[in-house]
Amino acid sequence: MTPRGLSPCLWRGAKSWIAVWAAALALTAGGNVAPAFAQEAMHSMPSFAALARRYGAAVVNISVTREVTQVGIQLPPGIEPGHPLAPFLARRVIGNREEVSLGSGFIVSADGYILTNRHVVGEADSVTVKLTDKREFKAKVIGSDAISDVALVKIDAERLPVVLMGSANDAEVGDWVMAIGSPYGFANTVTSGIVSAKSRTLPGEAYIPFIQTDVPINPGNSGGPLFDMNGRVIAINSAIYSKTGGYQGLSFAIPIDVAMEVKAQLLKTGKVSRGQLGVTVQEVTQALARSFGLTKPDGALISTVRADSPAAAAGLQAGDVVLAVDGVPILDSAELLLTVARVKPGREVDLLIWRTGVGTHVKAIVAALEPSSTVSTVSASVPVPQWLGLTMRPLTPREKWALGVSHGLLIQQVSERAARVGLAPGDVVLSLNEKPVATLEQFAEQLRQTRGNAALLIQRGAARLYLPLDLT
Repeated sequence: MTPRGLSPCLWRGAKSWIAVWAAALALTAGGNVAPAFAQEAMHSMPSFAALARRYGAAVVNISVTREVTQVGIQLPPGIEPGHPLAPFLARRVIGNREEVSLGSGFIVSADGYILTNRHVVGEADSVTVKLTDKREFKAKVIGSDAISDVALVKIDAERLPVVLMGSANDAEVGDWVMAIGSPYGFANTVTSGIVSAKSRTLPGEAYIPFIQTDVPINPGNSGGPLFDMNGRVIAINSAIYSKTGGYQGLSFAIPIDVAMEVKAQLLKTGKVSRGQLGVTVQEVTQALARSFGLTKPDGALISTVRADSPAAAAGLQAGDVVLAVDGVPILDSAELLLTVARVKPGREVDLLIWRTGVGTHVKAIVAALEPSSTVSTVSASVPVPQWLGLTMRPLTPREKWALGVSHGLLIQQVSERAARVGLAPGDVVLSLNEKPVATLEQFAEQLRQTRGNAALLIQRGAARLYLPLDLT
């Protein structure tokens, strides 16, 4: 019954806190508290005991040995490194040593197939799999995929315990999850937490929509399974974000849907095939959406089109925003890469793009994605305009040649408004609202014609990206 003056929602929240408080009293007062409150407090937190008992035996410890070549310098007895004759008497010594590393994996079929991370077993000279019943097997690496960091290994055994497969699509932010692995070699360690976010894109990992959790993951957990509360594997624990090398609250896992696609291809052909268009893409922010005339910040903004690529052959351009592929909406840049990656190379796709304020359809033939797989007078530096906080000058012919561009303005100083949007000294401004700028006068004229938001295409090192500039 809800007390007078409290809404049912508030009462439910209050009851949970009362239960926890009552349980604490039960511990401090020797348990002399109404059992109902203590039981409710106990049931407010999930127990992973049944899941650990049921599936722990299907999680394995993986040890890998690699032969590492070492090069050193040897000096004669009595000659110290600072001795004047040391450079002349030093002798280079080459030797080998055996390096051992540990990781985790989980059995996906009773006849001995195991999923793990590529970085666990890659370049291994020997792979040993140890089960919870202390049996050990020499394993064979069936194949691995550098892009997804998934590997498939096989041991010669039958009637093994296996995990139950789920789908990352069924997991929601806030769901409880459990990991089993071998952190620092402590086999079959169980840790738990919640799903913190989904579809995270990490630097250099654009093709993987990681699940982010706060599950404690440490070195040795790599390759182990992430379970939901139904006991289904939804991901492979793969990476942590840390400034110390150990767990700091941010863990990332590869969706099991991605891993099973890789497994199927490795079993069939020994390698993984993906599609690609040959473009570099970035997110469409709210400011960029306004700059391009989009009603909402959806889609993938093309910042670079590689020469001789499917995108170039189809006529795609930097500044195009891909809104859909074969009628399926694209919400962000990672989704475009993932969608195209699943297309078989050689197949044609229909792209809905947004260009200069108009939606249009473009046909492109998808190509195969290979694993990671360039004296004049300088005009004076001039702030253009001063309120913008930018000091720029045109590129010299040598700089154009080194960067591989035909035009651009080199940013020398940044302050105020320009710094807030991410511009930095050394950036090269190539265009403003998709119109090339080669001189300071062109840049100033484009600014005068712009109202609201401007989209700057800049080159930073070898990469190109768009930055929004609010002129209001």
